[in-house]
Amino acid sequence: MTYDMNSHTRPSQPGIRLHVDLGGDLLPHRSAKIEAHLQVDVAADGAPTDLPAVQLAVIIAVDVAESNRAAVRHALPSALRALPDRISFAVLGSGPEPVRCYPRGADEWAVADREERRRAAFVAGSLPLHREGTRSAGYAAWVAGSRALLFGRPVSVRHLVLITDGSSALGETRLEEELDACAGQFTCDVFAVGADWVPDPLLTLAERLHGTAEFVDDGLGHAITAAIQRLRRVHTPQLPIEVTVRPSVRQVSLSEKAPRPHRLGRLPQPGRPHRWKFPTYQWQQGRRDYLLTLVADSDADPLETELQFAMVSIGDVHAPVIARWHLPEQSLPHAPTGTGSVRDLNATAKMRRVLRQGLIALQEHRPDTAKDRLGQAARLATQLGTDWVLDEIRTVADIEDAAAGLVRPRAVDAGALGPMILRAGSRPGGPLADAVGARPGPRCGGCGTPAGSEARYCITCGEKLR
Repeated sequence: MTYDMNSHTRPSQPGIRLHVDLGGDLLPHRSAKIEAHLQVDVAADGAPTDLPAVQLAVIIAVDVAESNRAAVRHALPSALRALPDRISFAVLGSGPEPVRCYPRGADEWAVADREERRRAAFVAGSLPLHREGTRSAGYAAWVAGSRALLFGRPVSVRHLVLITDGSSALGETRLEEELDACAGQFTCDVFAVGADWVPDPLLTLAERLHGTAEFVDDGLGHAITAAIQRLRRVHTPQLPIEVTVRPSVRQVSLSEKAPRPHRLGRLPQPGRPHRWKFPTYQWQQGRRDYLLTLVADSDADPLETELQFAMVSIGDVHAPVIARWHLPEQSLPHAPTGTGSVRDLNATAKMRRVLRQGLIALQEHRPDTAKDRLGQAARLATQLGTDWVLDEIRTVADIEDAAAGLVRPRAVDAGALGPMILRAGSRPGGPLADAVGARPGPRCGGCGTPAGSEARYCITCGEKLR
């Protein structure tokens, strides 16, 4: 069953506001870098609070060794009993290759109701897990198996919940290749349990598949339930950002910086060599920030003339990226308004990076590197007002002068550093921006459907709006 975005239950397009800030006037060069901050605000415009559960398909995959069965023994049945009615679900265990645990028999998917939840919770008690000494499948196998299963379930939101103790990290060789094949197919949240997992592949999974990665010491059942509840708040499952560039632009990249860092893959548009599409996922009401980077050749362009280097499009909303090549011998008349915006995005990305590097250095017993990187992170956190980073640093070091970047690392249990490394790479950069209110505009007197401020006719019943 497919979800009709033109249904009266939800508007065909959310209320979108797009603002572009440029990093600054440019000096001419054969490979000049242009950076722009894209700020996207989305309003639900009267959409229902929750997406109908029938529009969700979720795989719960348990990549855990037999020795760690206790980590999922109670949490998995609890999460299954909490599934909403009519959601499509499947449970995978390992042996060591991913194997379907539920539903039983020939059916690939179960649809939740009271009886299906009861049966699934019971069967989860005998979930197959791989034994010690057995070569594990690798994360690529879990992703490939999920892709094949989700391909046959054409619903609005397709999602993988991967629970892992790190058993699949050993010998991983083709994860990036498989993630390329999964682009646009589904999203993924990763929950790490136990103490022997490696953070890097888990962060890669979350970043490439537009989800989160977090360590769960206890409360795993609640974490799975909360993840599914978040999926139901999705207003628009996929919302591509299109970038059309002038011929002098040779490279284009786009990355999501907030609320969480995500790497966006670009898709060329057949017959449009200068247009690129960047799919994004799971849009809820609120704000997102992106960094658009262009590499352009100035040789054929005039100087001191405003030029449009790109047009950014989200749905029916468009915004130009305008800049000029500035003569090197002349001073800039003023700093562009977007300079600080782009600088803050880059500073936030650097803060995350050096925090993670400092924690890894502590884990690898390199105290001098840890001191330097954690000091940089503390200084940037002070400048940006990011308190959670300072709180993380205080867990592993004494902060003598945060503004100056002076910290003194302490001896720390290496096992405690893995969850911190995950948080540095996947946690939101700060509190979510205030939700954008519904756009002002009329409401249909016939069927009550809300309309945008420029609408003249109802998109549901066609009546003229007054």
